[in-house]
Amino acid sequence: MTSLPSALPFWLSLCLPPLALLGMTQGGWTVALLPLATWWLFTVLDALTGLNKANPDPQTDEGLLTWHRAVTVIWFPIQFSLLTMMLWYVPQADHLTVVEKFFLFFGMGVVSGTVGINYAHELMHQKSRLERWLADLLLASVQYSHFRSEHLRVHHTYVGTPRDPVTARYNEGFHRFLPRVLWQCHRSAWKAEKAMLARRGLPWWHRSNPFWRYAVLQTGFLVLAWTLGGWFGLWLYFVQATTAIWQLELVNYIEHYGLTRRHLGNGKYEHVQPHHSWNAEHRASNWLLINLQRHSDHHYKPDRRYPVLQTYPEAEAPQLPYGYPLMTMAAMVPPLWKRIMNRRVKAWRKRHYPDIKDWHAYNKGLNPVAA
Repeated sequence: MTSLPSALPFWLSLCLPPLALLGMTQGGWTVALLPLATWWLFTVLDALTGLNKANPDPQTDEGLLTWHRAVTVIWFPIQFSLLTMMLWYVPQADHLTVVEKFFLFFGMGVVSGTVGINYAHELMHQKSRLERWLADLLLASVQYSHFRSEHLRVHHTYVGTPRDPVTARYNEGFHRFLPRVLWQCHRSAWKAEKAMLARRGLPWWHRSNPFWRYAVLQTGFLVLAWTLGGWFGLWLYFVQATTAIWQLELVNYIEHYGLTRRHLGNGKYEHVQPHHSWNAEHRASNWLLINLQRHSDHHYKPDRRYPVLQTYPEAEAPQLPYGYPLMTMAAMVPPLWKRIMNRRVKAWRKRHYPDIKDWHAYNKGLNPVAA
């Protein structure tokens, strides 16, 4: 075990909002700074800073994590302030062209997806009522509130099985994955909450159904966008939200691509193990993504806070060749993605499930449609 990593590098996300302000006021090439910083700058930093294989003590007292937690708690007020400022300022900014305005909100979506939804993911797993509410607010700001229900009640239970929509199938390109997930995730989240209420003897329309809260919060953001920016502002808001959702589902796509839990019969599967998630030990992108790339440990121990997530040797958990920023860009080019990843999936299968010789028949037997 090593000492707890400093909280300071995880605060690098706070360098992104000033880039948005620069783009708003200056226009021109500066409107591209946000996507360039999140995708390319951190890819370059990964190359310069290398890998981090150190594991802090997972039993670290929560009192020592105050500054690590703080960045996730303060992010919603920062993102909310930036978004409202852009919705008021950008639609009426005469020095910006329509294309520049589009790219500003595209960049804002990259931030609210890469940072905002990622922080919401950390917050929704915590016991604190405040943290869970902050997660709901961040997700509502991109019109994707049901992600909380889908993630907690479906994904963590059924990851690596046909019952999990966001486990990308082997050889399934992202452009096929995305529409399937957008349709299936909302349905599976609704069914999971409805089933939860039924187990408590309550109807789906009961006030404790979180979908009521989701609807109110999302409607509030729509009204806010229209009030501040009119119909053009509302369109720009949707550019931001759509981009954020695209960023989220790109990450979902690469995290479990082609990985499968063994079926034990009677609809049961083996317990989730570290080898059921793709990981990346790249230091800089883990700063930006608050250790999301230590994804195996997150699934293995979902209640573990991000500063103490563990990494595993490749024999125990599969490793991606590059950090998430570069891998998500590769996923947008299916032939390139398959060239990089399919041989790694095949090697993973031989390592962990050498007894399964015909994977096509195996997967078809579990889910004929997906096969």
